[in-house]
Amino acid sequence: MARVNAGAGIQQLLKVAANDFARQWEDVGEDSLAAVDRVGRSGWLILGEEVESFERDLADWWGVAHAVGVASGLDALEIGLRCAGIGPGARVLTTPLTAFATTLAILRLGAEPVWCDVDETGGMDLAKAEGALRADEGMGALLPVHLYGHPLDPQELRRIGREHGVVVIEDCAQSAGAERGGRPTGVAGIAAAVSLYPTKNLGAMGDGGVLLTSDEGLAKRARTLRDYGQSSRYEHVELGLNSRLDELQAAILRTALLPRLDSWLARRREIADRYAEALAGSSLRPLAAQAGRSAHHLFPVEVVSGDPAEVAARIAERGVSVGRHYPFLCPDQPAAKDIGAAVDPLAVARRISERELSLPIHPYLRDEEVEHVIDTCLAACR
Repeated sequence: MARVNAGAGIQQLLKVAANDFARQWEDVGEDSLAAVDRVGRSGWLILGEEVESFERDLADWWGVAHAVGVASGLDALEIGLRCAGIGPGARVLTTPLTAFATTLAILRLGAEPVWCDVDETGGMDLAKAEGALRADEGMGALLPVHLYGHPLDPQELRRIGREHGVVVIEDCAQSAGAERGGRPTGVAGIAAAVSLYPTKNLGAMGDGGVLLTSDEGLAKRARTLRDYGQSSRYEHVELGLNSRLDELQAAILRTALLPRLDSWLARRREIADRYAEALAGSSLRPLAAQAGRSAHHLFPVEVVSGDPAEVAARIAERGVSVGRHYPFLCPDQPAAKDIGAAVDPLAVARRISERELSLPIHPYLRDEEVEHVIDTCLAACR
């Protein structure tokens, strides 16, 4: 059992957290405080130069024409769907294995979620999705999620959308930095939603989100919708939202966090590669991407033998934080009761939801902590 010296001869169990924002602050604190000072001295706090600059920088980094800063990843999804013409009565094909925000964005518009099963990576099974679209020609949109940071096939997403006449809105909440076939996630459809929640690969010091698009008209409408539906000050042309990324968050993101994102992604890949190598052949099967380069927002494993709850408890006893993503499918949530429909029994999604555990993976994990996670997991699943 790994232990560290706590001083005065006392030995303490090495603890490994899912995230470590205190260590992150040691790295980014000085730049973040400078950004706060810059905003304070500017006297402009909402929708100013910092938001505009961050939007340009993120769009350039991602490889799209426009980024629209909003208050959350949920709002980015809702605004993206609205801009794509999705409203009351529309049916949206999506995944049941994800954070509830994906389904919630559909429900908030009065639209109907239709859930399709996932494949062995945890991402939407695109063959089954295409079958569902063939069977229901009235579907309005396809809303896939690049779950865990694993990229879906962008060429397939684009082809399916084009051939079946549905708009594709990608949920990229977890996939900043993922790519497949030389293309990033978020460029296969008309728009993509990104979460800036603190735990994300690019996380703010609070909440936030971004809508990505290369459609100029869509970006213009999204900027209108995020600000009460105003086309100009006091002129409201639509029933919009109050969903604005504020200047403080944008300034910190632009100058303290985004410049470090590539190095953070590289560290996540190092950790993921080490986990995958060490756990190969064990009863903790990594849910790896089938192809492409994952952003490794999470490192999910499936407990293929034994009781997942007991395995998780044994891991936690040794000081390693272990998560569950996601123990309840979206159609099983009380808030979605008697709403929406599933196109099949969702057998793979249900199995993964029941047996998945998430291991710590963040860029401030130390090598000895990574090895402790591995030793703990191997001991727990024997």
